[in-house]
Amino acid sequence: MPLSPKGREMLLQGGEALGLDLVPHLEAFSRLYDLLLEGNRRASLTALQGEEEIVLKHFLDSLTLLRLPLWEGPLKVLDLGTGPGFPGLPLKIVRPELEMVLLDATKKKVAFVEEAIAALGLKGARALWGRAELLAHAPEHREAYGRVVARAVAPLCVLAELGLPFLALEGVMVAQKGPRVGEELSGLQGALEALGGTLLGVETFSLPLTEERRSLVLLGKACPTPIRYPRRPGVPERNPLC
Repeated sequence: MPLSPKGREMLLQGGEALGLDLVPHLEAFSRLYDLLLEGNRRASLTALQGEEEIVLKHFLDSLTLLRLPLWEGPLKVLDLGTGPGFPGLPLKIVRPELEMVLLDATKKKVAFVEEAIAALGLKGARALWGRAELLAHAPEHREAYGRVVARAVAPLCVLAELGLPFLALEGVMVAQKGPRVGEELSGLQGALEALGGTLLGVETFSLPLTEERRSLVLLGKACPTPIRYPRRPGVPERNPLC
């Protein structure tokens, strides 16, 4: 089922609020919506099922990353814990020049992302199955990405340990968070120092067409992450650094 006229208008209005012209990408988002509905029927990929929820909280929420002037040029981007492809797929649709790797530890979600990449003809995008704690130690992934993005994956302290080892020096990691991000920032500085990271800033705003507050937390990479990080699978969650 493609996006309805109402859904298309909502997407365009939300894009306009973000300073984006989404008219050239309407068909791709409509196709992604159709794929997501079908995939969700087969494999329960996301709790969001209504058109309005998907447009607002998957498509537009993902595109809020483009509020930041961080995406110009042929960057290599890791979407850490992508789930059924967010924020990576919307980013790739609107910024096709990005080299996008979408990582998740759940096979059915990675299988869906592979299907969506093929159906949408997204060249320079690939899905990757595995645990971040293990893949971050592989030479082809260690400090190999100019940008790392993560959306609703884990607390900031855990995200920093999982994501910063993938991030190249002078790269930027962006964590998408809700309105209570201040609680997660408490104690983060010590963890960042251990991981070679720095807090670059926090941008807070409202999700387009709603009053829901969102935050983008920007982390930088000042020096290489010590090889002992990330720790073994499950350890960062059970015993966070802060």
